[in-house]
Amino acid sequence: MSDIVTGSTRLTGEAGAKVVRAGTSATWKFNLASDTSSAVMKFDVSTGPDMDNAPEWDVMINDAAGKELWSNFSTKSELEVDLPNNKPRDLKITVICPKGARYGDKVRVRILATTKSGSSSLEFNAVAKQSIMVLKTQMDQEKSVADSLMSKAQLGEKDIYAIFSPPGLRGYVFVEGMNTDRLREKTRDIKKARSFVEGETNIEEISHYLVPVSAVVGIVEGDLVELINGPFKGEIARVQQIDQSKEEITVELIEAMVPIPVTVKGDSVRVIEKEK
Repeated sequence: MSDIVTGSTRLTGEAGAKVVRAGTSATWKFNLASDTSSAVMKFDVSTGPDMDNAPEWDVMINDAAGKELWSNFSTKSELEVDLPNNKPRDLKITVICPKGARYGDKVRVRILATTKSGSSSLEFNAVAKQSIMVLKTQMDQEKSVADSLMSKAQLGEKDIYAIFSPPGLRGYVFVEGMNTDRLREKTRDIKKARSFVEGETNIEEISHYLVPVSAVVGIVEGDLVELINGPFKGEIARVQQIDQSKEEITVELIEAMVPIPVTVKGDSVRVIEKEK
């Protein structure tokens, strides 16, 4: 809805701030209506939170067909909009977040429409947020790539916020940062890094990787396992019992002269043959 309305002139449209990633855009549709044949729209564009050092956002006004009517790089400070037969005019506003945007950078666009019969204003807001990208790696070299990228993240612009290599996910690493161009730049000479998957992901799509997986998941009674640490390291054993709450398993050593049950942590074994 309009923020301020006097007379019959009305600006109405989508409300609420939108989240934008660096180098991407957000668009809102809005409508200008009046009982007059034209209106003059004036634009107030401000950036923040540090106005003096904030990068400049692109702001454009288009008609319903996509034709550009005004931009903040135009020499015109205002725009006259025709309203043929006094009918409402469908318009849209697009803001493009600069590639150099920092987390939390904002833009506010306030539009004031004035006619002989009154005036109306409408405000649009967008805020810059980080991107989560998926980096392809050489198989089984995920940790090596993550470590190399972390070292480079400490140099120059601190625009990489997090690097995540989930256990069990082969050939991919998640990278979180603001400037996607700089993310690509920092991976170019990492030998075992491949390329970024086209597009971005979000925290909801990778949230299941953030939940710790039980060490006994996938192990069943009867499985043949190898103990990989502790005093029985290297021994082969058969799983006899599983304690899900403690993430422990009880095994019986295959080659022991006397079959003695041994209880170990689930991450202390490697399954080498599944129970048939």
